[in-house]
Amino acid sequence: MRSYHDVVDVRRGLVAGQEAPEQFLWRGRLWVVCDVLAHWVETGAWWEQAGVAALLGAGPTTDRAAADGTTPTTELEGGRLGAELLGERDVWRVEAGRGRGASNAGVFDLAFDWSDAQWRLLGCAD
Repeated sequence: MRSYHDVVDVRRGLVAGQEAPEQFLWRGRLWVVCDVLAHWVETGAWWEQAGVAALLGAGPTTDRAAADGTTPTTELEGGRLGAELLGERDVWRVEAGRGRGASNAGVFDLAFDWSDAQWRLLGCAD
């Protein structure tokens, strides 16, 4: 499977009785989903984020001294760290062709990233 990170336009609908990507526009071509092969949810690499140890109560805090002498703040304030930790994307592996019943179908990984509300094509084997 070739890897991509292309933004795509996706129309959701029912595919084989489940809500999923129904069509997508990639590089000016319309692809129609014939079947959903798999669906899963991926989270961000929360264990690699700065401040995880502080959030869990192990290790140093993320406090930083302010240059102007004011009270320092933490990355935990304002939800900045929490938003990074909770980043998720839904991934669908679908079989799609260039029209209904097309014989030139391929397998595509489509992902919806909840942090930026965008669809991306992650990979294809066509």
